[in-house]
Amino acid sequence: MATSMTSDSLSDLLGSYRSVRAHTDALTAPLSDEDQCIQTMPDVSPTKWHRAHVTWFFETFLCKPHLDGYVEHDPAFGFLFNSYYETIGKRHPRPERGNLSRPSCAEITAYRRHVDMAMERLLCGGIALEIADLVTLGLHHEQQHQELILMDIKHVLSCNPALWPAYRQPCNTAAAGADAACAADTRWVSFDGGEVEVGHDGCGFAFDNEWPRHRVLTEPFRLADRPVSCAQWLEFMDDGGYDTPTLWLSDGWGQRIAHGWDSPAYWHLADNGWQVFTLGGLKAVAPNEPVCHLSYYEADAFARWAGARLPTEFEWEHAVTGLPQVGNIGNGARLHPAPALAVPQAGASGPASLLQMYGDVWEWTSSPYSAYPGFRVAPGAVGEYNGKFMINQMVLRGGCCATPEGHIRPTYRNFFHPHTRWHFSGLRLAVDA
Repeated sequence: MATSMTSDSLSDLLGSYRSVRAHTDALTAPLSDEDQCIQTMPDVSPTKWHRAHVTWFFETFLCKPHLDGYVEHDPAFGFLFNSYYETIGKRHPRPERGNLSRPSCAEITAYRRHVDMAMERLLCGGIALEIADLVTLGLHHEQQHQELILMDIKHVLSCNPALWPAYRQPCNTAAAGADAACAADTRWVSFDGGEVEVGHDGCGFAFDNEWPRHRVLTEPFRLADRPVSCAQWLEFMDDGGYDTPTLWLSDGWGQRIAHGWDSPAYWHLADNGWQVFTLGGLKAVAPNEPVCHLSYYEADAFARWAGARLPTEFEWEHAVTGLPQVGNIGNGARLHPAPALAVPQAGASGPASLLQMYGDVWEWTSSPYSAYPGFRVAPGAVGEYNGKFMINQMVLRGGCCATPEGHIRPTYRNFFHPHTRWHFSGLRLAVDA
């Protein structure tokens, strides 16, 4: 029998629920109803769909099965806002989410309030531990969609090239000390090889794809102390990196040709040089900022050009173990990658001299997204959360400038198809020691 939660832990959970839901509302507040309805490509979902989908999650997995007397806001919403849960039922096709002019943004706001009131009743009524675990999963699920809201609306707004509209004004795209940042060359941090433990240790929340914890063998390696910068990427471009097929994986070269890639996503060549579209509008490419919006194929080609490679996800996790989980993340005002400090903190050496391991840009690794040894899919619909996507994707680590506070861990495994670029993705180099 499940153990009931204490009043203190229940209060914490209720507070977390209110905080996460309020943050979603704050993220969408700068957007007009028209902004929230657009889908510019199949990977992008309209903002109003995100707002409804995360609400559907709480309604479907918590309110309907666990709250006596709960009445659905609208039975049709189960079809419209189910994402990929086959065991729940049929759903509206993902590429056609932008075709839905109804329900309106106002109706979705009413839906969120309806479910929030029900969740308040559920959380205040005394709940068992397994239900609390579902609530926690739902909150982290909503945080994932908070990042997606920013990723997706950036793509939407970038498709209005006459206005180049900003998501939010003013958007702080200048970091304190930026003029002095990155004055030093990239440094290399050495790590011994050997047997290391990776994966979540069971303390606190983790998604199922982060465990079981297990041992892996690594060879000695060195890791760059910071992500690759825009200045370094411009050198790659000037040296013909996009025009040299021997630098590219075969499938990557095919993608580069098919899509006409000659620069990172959101870069535009103007009379006065390269510019980049940001959530604060169009601005000049800053050489000292981490380069962002790269596919895996571009990251891999750059690493080959630089005489290096991408780290494995296990090397990355080993390197970051013990470092503070702080950085330029999505709860700040910037919402854009920031320059690294010129030098690490005084006296820092070894792993402590690594910069920007958390935040700024998700870092591509060379690791395919697959199950850890001993992984088992959870029973029921929640088992569809991660396991069925473990094919044809690559792992990214570290979070980005749009990742919500409290939503990143050393073991967190993000994953995308190797050709995608609309997420805040960059790279950090590794070499064999």
